[in-house]
Amino acid sequence: MLKRLAYLALCVCAPLHAAPHVDPSRITTLAADPYWLALGHYTPAKFGGWRSYVDDPRFFLARDGAHHPDQELAATVDALYAPANKGDLHAQCVFPARTRWLRAQLGLQDLPTPDCGDFHRWYKDISPYHTVLVFPAAYLNSPSSMFGHTLLRIDQAQASQDKTALLSSAINFGAYIEGNDNSILYAWKGLAGGYPGMFSLVPYQQKLAEYGSLENRDLWEYHLDLTPEETGRMVEHVWELKQIRFDYFFFDENCSYRLLELLQVARPSLRLTSQFPLTAIPTDTVKAVKQAGMVGEIDYRPSRERELLARAKPLDADEQQWVLKVAEDTTQLQSPGFKALAADRRALVLDAAYRLERYRATGQERDAGRTQRSYQLLRAISQNPPPPLNVERPGLPEDGHDSRTWQVGVGSRDGKAFGEYGLRMAYHDLNDNAQGFPLGAQIEILNMKLRQYEGNHWQVQRLDLATIRSMTPRNALLQPWSWQVTGGLERVLGKHGDETLVSHVNGGAGGTWQLGDDTLAFALGTVRVEHNNDFSAMLSPAAGFDSGLLWKNRLGNLRLEAQGDYFLNGEVRRTLSLNQQWELSRNLGLRLSAQRDFSELTGPRNEVMLEVKWYHY
Repeated sequence: MLKRLAYLALCVCAPLHAAPHVDPSRITTLAADPYWLALGHYTPAKFGGWRSYVDDPRFFLARDGAHHPDQELAATVDALYAPANKGDLHAQCVFPARTRWLRAQLGLQDLPTPDCGDFHRWYKDISPYHTVLVFPAAYLNSPSSMFGHTLLRIDQAQASQDKTALLSSAINFGAYIEGNDNSILYAWKGLAGGYPGMFSLVPYQQKLAEYGSLENRDLWEYHLDLTPEETGRMVEHVWELKQIRFDYFFFDENCSYRLLELLQVARPSLRLTSQFPLTAIPTDTVKAVKQAGMVGEIDYRPSRERELLARAKPLDADEQQWVLKVAEDTTQLQSPGFKALAADRRALVLDAAYRLERYRATGQERDAGRTQRSYQLLRAISQNPPPPLNVERPGLPEDGHDSRTWQVGVGSRDGKAFGEYGLRMAYHDLNDNAQGFPLGAQIEILNMKLRQYEGNHWQVQRLDLATIRSMTPRNALLQPWSWQVTGGLERVLGKHGDETLVSHVNGGAGGTWQLGDDTLAFALGTVRVEHNNDFSAMLSPAAGFDSGLLWKNRLGNLRLEAQGDYFLNGEVRRTLSLNQQWELSRNLGLRLSAQRDFSELTGPRNEVMLEVKWYHY
């Protein structure tokens, strides 16, 4: 009872502030302002009007504020004049970016002054001054990271001078996952919007360790030309989005798209999100920011794996064996064979062995033996230090081709002429222009091809839902598995010489070896499950192989590949193919393909095709 009386007394004693009457036409005008629309994350609805990307009712003050920017604006003005005794729950404290803008636009000089202690302490700790767009490169072994990622680093004023960027804060948007979903379920729910997405603000050093060490991903840091005022305005809006949920989709409403929205809050004149009506691949969004003239200096942070390989590159085969021996057993440091190495070569071996130990420790529980070996290696390094490590910087990821691809080709299959028309939503295969992409990496999503034969006969040639191939070369120090997985519809040889459209899922694993700086050889064992109307069973399994060569030459990329599937029902299917692409420009290629198919159901078939590939987003 006493608490209720105290609360009533506080309300009576609190100064009253009446919201001014704002002309409805002024409300309508301000509600259509790009900055207000950016603060509410509004986008035009399909059937007219507006809808907000925010899927959390806590973000809105008006009952239908998610669809009516004018109602949300009017409700916000009223809420700004609520009694100041609400403290941190006051609208001015919850929505500082809205408050700043409406105060300036409407000349609100008589607002109450609540004590927004939580916000002011949070903002002071961050002290936003400079913005850096960070791009962790693609990491094929994680479904959530196949296309790379983007986040924003917020530096304090002295970060550059004092070299304290590691102490900065990072703004990240990602899927909020409860439970332990497996990779397949994660990929499906990510495609279908089954996870909520939320903004978070974490220490940059934590994200650096996660991407550079745990996931072995290179990081690119793009310093943006946002002013301190623009950076501060963006950080204010991040406070408004704390614990606020969005729908999350891998291909459009993802990390990169949300960060583009933040940049438009920082600088309302930008028009970044309108460039991505269908998909928002991280590398494409980096290009959009760069094309907007916002990027200055670019820094590169290599992953632990790349640093290890760079240190081991000048070592010969015997020296690399010493790396393995010393990393496993530090007593080898005293062996006559190791001491017989020249001092400068021992220094390189020691440094490579230490880096190998730290690489192996990634993601593992602390091990006393490994810790002791690392200490012994560090002591030896201090007595015989190696030269500074110089890691060659790869090509900029945004300099690669655009992600969406149109394909038009003409060819002949067993004497029958055809035209082929294709569309791939994303984003790279083994023969595409490798500039900005690792050699041996392939990620394709929704790749459809239609074929028109003589006599105006049309057919679906293939529809790949997803194809992922990771051909990472093995070496003396690291022995990664190469793997691939694909699924969808494709034409295969059928009975009586015709072609049958089948649905399938297949994958495989094996090894890849570096034959030269620009040549890879790979060999994988494969399994396949297929639904084929020519077969009596509903589903027919097969085991097989996939091997070949990939050569990056002066014209483009050449791939020679042999594949085979041996079904339990007796069907044997083999393919031998050759593909060479000529790079006419960064976003235009000409590809020649030749293929010979074999099947137990019919005779062999030959096919040759020349196609033009145009990349854009």
